[in-house]
Amino acid sequence: MDIRPHPFRDIPRLRIAAAALLLLAAAGAAQAAALAPFNASYRASYLGMQANGNMTLARDGNRWKYSLNIRNQVADLSQNTVFDEHQGRLRPLSSTDRSVALIKRKSVQASYDWNAGQATWSGDVKPERRGPVALQPGDMDALLINLAVVRDVADGKPLNYRMVDEGRVKAMSYEVAGREQITVAGRARQATKVVRRDDDRETVAWIVPGMPVPARILQREGGKDTIDLTLQSVN
Repeated sequence: MDIRPHPFRDIPRLRIAAAALLLLAAAGAAQAAALAPFNASYRASYLGMQANGNMTLARDGNRWKYSLNIRNQVADLSQNTVFDEHQGRLRPLSSTDRSVALIKRKSVQASYDWNAGQATWSGDVKPERRGPVALQPGDMDALLINLAVVRDVADGKPLNYRMVDEGRVKAMSYEVAGREQITVAGRARQATKVVRRDDDRETVAWIVPGMPVPARILQREGGKDTIDLTLQSVN
């Protein structure tokens, strides 16, 4: 599942990819049967303030819509990725990334044209970030990597990905940092802890067997927590 001043950049898209947390390998295959709709509620902290978080996966014919929303008194952040499964890989088709923080507003739309083999972006994005960017099999946006991390931890696969997001290509790798006990909805569960570091940014996700989303996703920048999502319920 990078956070710029915009908070979702690495959430294992936690794009919170990276969440993301929290939050399918770029080079590997996974079984389609592993995907199932869910609705997950999170207790969230955004820049030190309490917030509500929600992560959902819904089916629309042969496509899926994966969404993440975080809201508190000063911010309203949402990311949505429409994707399909192609040869066992999760393949982004389009995405929308919106944020309102105090008086600042941002909205970015992405289109992943796999027939043409390129991705483009529109909205509040710099001209040099509009693309096109050439696509390779296995490429994902930041939010979709959330699902990849959960599936790949369960399958014991390498946690290495190629992210294509907002006009750039970036290799993303997570390391397994052992197992820890974590409380989910008042119940103690054993989780696999995975970590990704990039300069002064860090994303940590806790993956509990049998759960389709990370039980917790923590993102830090410059040693300070920026987003902390803790799972409250999932169905």
